[in-house]
Parts: sequence; C-alpha cells; structure tokens
Amino acid sequence: MKQKQYLTVEALTKYIKRKFDFDPHLQNIYVKGEISNFKRHTSGHMYFTLKDKKARIAAVMFASSARSIRFEPEDGMTVLLHGEITVYEPSGQYQIYVKGMEPEGIGALYLAYEQLKEKLDKEGLFNLQYKKKIPTYPDVVGVITSRTGAAIRDIITTIKRRFPIAKIIIYPALVQGTQAAPSIVQAIKIANERQEADVLIVGRGGGSIEDLWAFNEEIVARAIFSSKIPIISAVGHETDTTIADFVADMRAPTPTGAAELAVPNIKDLLEKILNRKVRLTRATKEKLTFSKERLNRIEKSYAFRYPEKLFVQKMELLDRTINQANRLVNQKILNANQELIHLKQRLKGKKPEAQLKLAQQKMDALYKRLNRVMITTVNQKNQNFVKQLSTLNALSPLKIMERGYSIAFNHEQKIIKRIHDVNIGETITVRVSDGTLEGKIIEKKKV
Repeated sequence: MKQKQYLTVEALTKYIKRKFDFDPHLQNIYVKGEISNFKRHTSGHMYFTLKDKKARIAAVMFASSARSIRFEPEDGMTVLLHGEITVYEPSGQYQIYVKGMEPEGIGALYLAYEQLKEKLDKEGLFNLQYKKKIPTYPDVVGVITSRTGAAIRDIITTIKRRFPIAKIIIYPALVQGTQAAPSIVQAIKIANERQEADVLIVGRGGGSIEDLWAFNEEIVARAIFSSKIPIISAVGHETDTTIADFVADMRAPTPTGAAELAVPNIKDLLEKILNRKVRLTRATKEKLTFSKERLNRIEKSYAFRYPEKLFVQKMELLDRTINQANRLVNQKILNANQELIHLKQRLKGKKPEAQLKLAQQKMDALYKRLNRVMITTVNQKNQNFVKQLSTLNALSPLKIMERGYSIAFNHEQKIIKRIHDVNIGETITVRVSDGTLEGKIIEKKKV
C-alpha cells in the first residue's frame, strides 16, 4: 500500500497562492461592492472589506495606488474596483489588491470636490470674518497664472486700459497637470515673501473639470487662506466654481473680471476728480463772496469807524472795575481785623493756665473720692470674708472630727458609707482630727 504524502500548511498555502497568481482571470478583475471596516494606515495603505448582500472579500490598496484617487473612501460607499486576487500566506486568506477605485454613480473628481469643500467649510476657511479687504487703489497687482495662456493677456490688457498707473508683476505658475498645484502654492509663497504686490490675482482660463482641478487641491486652498496679501480668484468661466473661489478673499467670474475688481477705472477717477474740482471751485467762490460781505460789514461797523471812542469807553469801564475791586479788598481787610479782635477777646477768657488749674482741682476731687470708695469697698469685702470663713469653719468636717468623729476611706480613697463598700482583708485609712490611721478589715457586722 502506497504511503500517504502529508503537506505542511505553508506548502499548501503556497500552492494555492500560485494557482491564484497564474490564473489570468484573477490578475485583472473589475468588481463592484460596498466598503465596510475602512481603515487608512499611517503608511498610507488602505484596508477594508468589500461586500454585497451575500458575500464579502478583504481588500488592500497600497499607498502607491492610493495616492492616485482623488476622493476619500468611507464605510457604506459603493465603489468600482480594479485589481487582482491573491492569497495572503500568513493567514491563508484570499483578498483583492486594489489598483484603481472610483465611486459608483458620480465621478471621483466631483466626489473629491464635495468632500474637500465640506471639510474646509467645517474648519472655517470660507468664513467671511477671515476675508481680507481688497485695496481700492493698488500700486502693484500680482498675477499668478501661466505666462502663455489667454488669461494673462486678458488681465494685462484690462489693467492697462482701466488703471495704467498700476504696476503688474507676473508670478508664473503651472495651471494644469499633476505639478500645477505645487507650482501655484510656490508662486503664492514667493509673492508673500517678497511683499511687492498689494493684491494678487490667482487663476486661469476655462477648461474641463480635469483642467481646472489644480484649483480644487487642498494645498492650494490652504495657501490662499494663509496668504497675507489679499487674493482674487479668477478660475475658468462664470459657471465654473472651484474650492479656490470659496477660500479667496474675492471671487471673479473670469480673469477679465478679476482685473476689473483689482483696479478702479481711471476714467471714473478722472470724472470724480473733475466733479470735485468743480465743487471746490464753487465752494471757494462762495466762501470768498461771504468773506467780502463780512469784511464790508466790519468796515462799516461803529468799532471800526470810531476805534478811539471804543477805547475811551473800555478805559472808563476798567477804572470803575478797579475802584470796585479796591472797595471789595478794603472791606475784606476791615472784616478780617474785626474778626481778629473778637478772637483775641475770646482767647483772654480761656487762658491755658486757668484751664489747667481748673482741671487740676477736678482731678484732686476725683482722687479723694476714689480713695473713699476704695476704703469702703475693702472694709465691706473683709467683713464678708470673715462671715464666710466662720460659716465654713462651722461646716468643716475637721470641726466635727474634733468632737470625736472620724472618716474612713477605702483603698481607692473613696469614703466608706456602708459595709458593702469594703471587703474582708481590705486595707482602709481612717482620718481623725490630728492625723490618719491605717487598718485592715477582719470582720463585717450589719446593724
């Protein structure tokens, strides 16, 4: 009989894995399912379970593939996967290695756009309180866009036409492709480091959502939010809306519109200046006319025609005022002298020597009165003491003992009142009038 060949678990698992790896139908599969137990590792790898109503399979998407998706997978989301089936040898579990993933029903870019928009909105990047004011009359306008696009030509033409005195600085950046977002962020950083521009226009011309996607990247949104220079977004056409539009301090429907928002129209300014000039000329003429009329009235006034008479009147008024002041001062001095005489008379009747003598007499009388009261009080206290001493002696147990009585104490120095207070053989102390006696109980008899 042929002996049976037993395989190790490792060998069996390797055999099964090779079967999976060499099956062409399992190397390039497309599968739809619902995500559950989704976890993103710190390394960037994604682990989740793909399931439907009747089955489930473990799925892994490594960081190299995960970086290519633009939305954030989450539990409960139905997705379309592209990958391969293999066996994970340590556990013997088969799983799908995901190479590509898209949400079902809506595009991945649209989902990524909505997810990032919701995230940044919750963080407050769209709040009006963080919007910086666009300067009314900028000296320098910075433009962040492609050097070769139509947007830069529209912006420059519009600014030169509306406000030719403004200086334009171009910070070139890629606005399409995988390197566009880092390029835009770098341009914003350079503009803020140099601090040359009073306002920045960030944008590009129209295109598909893929063409405009750099302005939906999170790093671009955060760079716009962190900019110390106010930013006007100008991405695509009027119907195009990007994340950059929500974060920017002001949104323009087109690059041309951004240029119009960035600078005023010099024709409008000149018209305002002319209006101000007309108003100033009119106001100046009215002021001169009013001043001339006032000067004429002053020249015809009594004070201007007869100044010497007005001077004489003022001199007379001054003399009367001085005389009145002298009278008031003299009256004040007279009143003060009378008050001083009155006070001197009152002081004579209240000399310190007389007051001191009177106080000394009062003190002597009080001292004598105090001595009498103290002597009387001491005598009364002595009499009371003698009476209480006599009463105490009369009640003292010592007096009773002098008449032949004694007091017996047990060993605890308690008075023996009954025969039950001591026991046979117990030592007792007997107090008599002139000392104490020690004894022992040899017998108890009840009377």
